[in-house]
Amino acid sequence: MNLDKEEILLQRAKDLAKKKEIIEAKLLQLDIVEFYLSNEKYGIESLFIREILPLKDLTPLPFTPPFLMGIINVRGQILPVMDLKFFFDLPAKGIHDFQKVIIVSYNSMETCIIADSIIAAKSIPLTSIQPAPPTLKGIQAEYIKGVTKEFLIILDIEKILTDKKIIIHDEVT
Repeated sequence: MNLDKEEILLQRAKDLAKKKEIIEAKLLQLDIVEFYLSNEKYGIESLFIREILPLKDLTPLPFTPPFLMGIINVRGQILPVMDLKFFFDLPAKGIHDFQKVIIVSYNSMETCIIADSIIAAKSIPLTSIQPAPPTLKGIQAEYIKGVTKEFLIILDIEKILTDKKIIIHDEVT
């Protein structure tokens, strides 16, 4: 009978070890949503994403910086819509029906980022993320957390949402 108890305890120990390995592997992963901007792949960490919606009923705002495409109403909440193509010197294709807005938030800041299309939600190993290449300079490099071997650019949403260049406080008189 003792042999059975030892076997049971040994099996339990093995199961717990496997669970620990799975948890450790998960901690070494970054959960992202991958999307296209002008045929380039970008990723945003899932923990910053509130939701993804089709882009519709965009109201343009006059006298705003070119990166601010306008505002949308999401269930009574008015949110600004940003086009990151202006920060990454990507060709602007204008607004079309297939675009999505990714609602991102960090602390008390919330905004929408335009995506040409959503590719997938996935986990990528932290070890596959390399620093931004030295060829990127200026505003581009500021907002990039890293790049994978598959040329997926991981955006740094914390820096984007807290950058003073993006926050608009002008009042019209």
